[in-house]
Amino acid sequence: MENSANQPLIGSDMAEMSQIVLASEAELYVQALKPNNIQDLGNAKWHVNHEHIEKLNMQAIMNASMNTDEFVKELLISHEKIPIIIHDVLVSEIWRNKVLPLILQSEFNPGTTLPMYMVLFHEVSLISLLETTLYYKESCEAAGDNIIDLVDFCHRQIAYLIAREDCDAETTNEETNSTLKELIDQAEEIRFNVGVKAVSILRYIIDHMSSLPLSVMTRILNTHDIPVALVQLAERPPWIKRDKKGNLLKFIDGKWKSLPDSERFHITKNEGQVWLSLFHLLMDPECRRKYELNTYNKTQILKLRGYLNEILLDQIPNLIDLQRYLEHLAVVEPPMAKKDLVLEQVPEIRDKLLKENKDMWGKIAKHQMKHCFNPSGQQLKNQAKIWANTYSIESLEGLISDPPKCANCGQSASKRCSRCQNEWYCKRECQVKHWSKHKVSCNLMAEKR
Repeated sequence: MENSANQPLIGSDMAEMSQIVLASEAELYVQALKPNNIQDLGNAKWHVNHEHIEKLNMQAIMNASMNTDEFVKELLISHEKIPIIIHDVLVSEIWRNKVLPLILQSEFNPGTTLPMYMVLFHEVSLISLLETTLYYKESCEAAGDNIIDLVDFCHRQIAYLIAREDCDAETTNEETNSTLKELIDQAEEIRFNVGVKAVSILRYIIDHMSSLPLSVMTRILNTHDIPVALVQLAERPPWIKRDKKGNLLKFIDGKWKSLPDSERFHITKNEGQVWLSLFHLLMDPECRRKYELNTYNKTQILKLRGYLNEILLDQIPNLIDLQRYLEHLAVVEPPMAKKDLVLEQVPEIRDKLLKENKDMWGKIAKHQMKHCFNPSGQQLKNQAKIWANTYSIESLEGLISDPPKCANCGQSASKRCSRCQNEWYCKRECQVKHWSKHKVSCNLMAEKR
């Protein structure tokens, strides 16, 4: 056996991976957040903003998953930046709906679609950051009047999920430039991901409605009739499908995963969010008092009875009370909703953005195609360095839910080779035993680094 003195020392532990950005660095990022303009998406200043948002997002997810100090959430609240995140979500949505189609319909044929993909992906980063932070009541309260705009955004995403069933059958226009065809598929994947996250965000808003402006409840219950929309998601869940071979797939943690039929009835987070939202909206006394039930929405809501089986009730026992309520609702006429005199707030951000940029969509598309989405080789190389730093292996490893395994014994590992930073070990003894197998690859990896 070779002398262990020739081996690299075991390296950093898992705790070091919990920091993508330090709290002091995160505060600088948060302080620098400013509302984006639609025409600025994709320019150099925007790319810096995207890097900051993505690092804040990854750190927030990591803090929440590891139950550590959630300083990103606290910074966003204390510096009053949650309204800016909501504003930028709407900017990204409008760009996707108004500008991107014009680019795709043009004869634009860039060398790479990465810059456009990053603008699309920015919406996921923003909505993911909101999903992580709005779990808490104080974050919802910090959104202020902008929460109305966010409710409307979530409703639009749910409407998209409901109408999406024929999307898989649609084919890409044969005249579309070949370099953009993959981007179209990526845009659809991103939009679906945003829609799923919007369902979670809406559930958190519903949970904290009692602490929010009265207009929020009115808008959710009566303006948009969210209970009926959620019934449609329960009936035809968009996050469940079968592939061409008939295998069951469920959308879990942002990915389609194949599941055995034995797990087909296991409730995922997405399904749970729908049922918990329905439970709150239909069982909360104040919601019942405000909800304007009529023949149509009563009929739709009673459809839920067919899905409240023992398998579901075993996993979410609270729904037993909902089942009883629905049985009662089926045999009685619902009382008239009490209409209080409420000065209803209306969403302002989206309407303002649409008015400011009216008849400008073509000009914005041309400007971005020329100055943002067709970079030179050197510009792309410089940007790639920023992306590599943002999405480094070290950063992404910290987001993986399963802990690393020891290369020697297979147990959970907290230390890794300090030289190649590639293999993990649970203790020094395992590294010594594995060194004869690891030496060659370690040398190769170290040379590349």
